[in-house]
Amino acid sequence: MDQAAPPPVSHKRLIGRLLLMVAAAFAFAFALVPLYNVLCEVTGFNGKTAGQGSISKGFGVGGLKTAAGPASAVDLERRIRVEFTGTVMPGLPWDMRPLTLSLEVHPGELQQVSYLVRNTSDRPITGQAVPSVSPGQAAQHFEKIECFCFSQQTLAPGESMELPLAFIVKPEVDRDISQITLSYAFFSIDGQRQTLTSGEAQ
Repeated sequence: MDQAAPPPVSHKRLIGRLLLMVAAAFAFAFALVPLYNVLCEVTGFNGKTAGQGSISKGFGVGGLKTAAGPASAVDLERRIRVEFTGTVMPGLPWDMRPLTLSLEVHPGELQQVSYLVRNTSDRPITGQAVPSVSPGQAAQHFEKIECFCFSQQTLAPGESMELPLAFIVKPEVDRDISQITLSYAFFSIDGQRQTLTSGEAQ
């Protein structure tokens, strides 16, 4: 007895499903940066720094040291060297460098430094910075008070911009830690948007 042949699969339905899968994949890629931020904030993975705090009066600029609060909150007996680095990820035509390569801080002091970024392309571009701290055990004690990584940054063609960072290394940081490196990676937000839009339009 011959078995009935299975009904043919609709090509339109198959193509629709494939396009839906592609759009979902692009949407996931677009969400990677904010998802990474949330994961690292919760778990401390990859040395993600502490979240935004409340700024107080007086802070050091480029190594000028000023207490962030009562004198008792600053550990004047300790000094920690903080180094700053930055990189631009593929797909983002920007230059980026810290204006202060390193400085020594007392735990509990409020400090401010800046990064310089420049859009080397001929079109406006939006980027998002993702920070990390090493060694990883210092991340929970590195508090960003003001940071350009809290929001996306948009630069016009050829535009340069100084991006400020105000931070505190908390006195609770492990006494075995004498050096901390803060790194930023800038990702292109426009590139993710264009890829997502292109996938949905197909």
